Amino acid sequence: MRRRHKWALVLSGGGARGLAHIGVLKEFEKAGFPRPDLIVGTSMGAIVGGLYACGMTAAELEHFVCDNFNINDYLDSFAFRITGPVGKVIQTGQALASLASRPGIDTGNKLLELFEKLTFGKSFDETFIPFRCNAVDLVSGREIVFSSGSVARAMRASMAFPVFFEPLIEGEMCLVDGGIVDNMPVAIARQEGCRRVLAINVNYFAVQDANDLKNGPQIVYRSLESALHAQDGNKPQADLTLTVTDAESPFSFFKQKELIELGEQAVREKMDALKRFF
Repeated sequence: MRRRHKWALVLSGGGARGLAHIGVLKEFEKAGFPRPDLIVGTSMGAIVGGLYACGMTAAELEHFVCDNFNINDYLDSFAFRITGPVGKVIQTGQALASLASRPGIDTGNKLLELFEKLTFGKSFDETFIPFRCNAVDLVSGREIVFSSGSVARAMRASMAFPVFFEPLIEGEMCLVDGGIVDNMPVAIARQEGCRRVLAINVNYFAVQDANDLKNGPQIVYRSLESALHAQDGNKPQADLTLTVTDAESPFSFFKQKELIELGEQAVREKMDALKRFF
């Protein structure tokens, strides 16, 4: 398999920003670029990459997230679904109560059911494009790279952001978001023997106004971003990295079209470099 891999596409995590990956895939298809020989993703990159590897086209992904997907429909926590000033008070109380008795605010069960449906229950050896994603085992502290078993369960483990989602228990492992150890897992593509690697970074790190850090989720996410940013120089680098720069929050799941368009724009701006890559 390693001899067959000519180029790999690596998709970073970034919460809702990861919807920009769909726009990137749309433009790749439009330009007629060859499909990747391997897709590697983490967190939201694992979700988009896993679904694409299982056979969904960019147009189908766009249609689903823009027309059929409401994040609240796939969360089982009452705290996530209440809006308005009163709702915010209730949300805070219920979230704290949940964390006092459970390992996360949301179980992630509904999202796992969705992933099973969209992947048609495929295992890694049944994907149309070879696929890998990562997670972190809190028991051993090791990065876990998925290459076998259920694609849906691997995606669910890779997006299990601590505090928000309960970890996925697999045997003796307690698995959480792979972006915690490597949010741009180029190393996995290199380990699989890919000499040519194209990475899409939707988690652009920029100086942020302190007034924009208003709540617990924003503080937690910014802390993780800062830690990962400090490690960037020590990670294997791609041959070409497309960075999607934007001011959107990683929690802006209601801005699907805008985020997809940002991915399209990033490809158009780097078209000359992409043509040289291919």
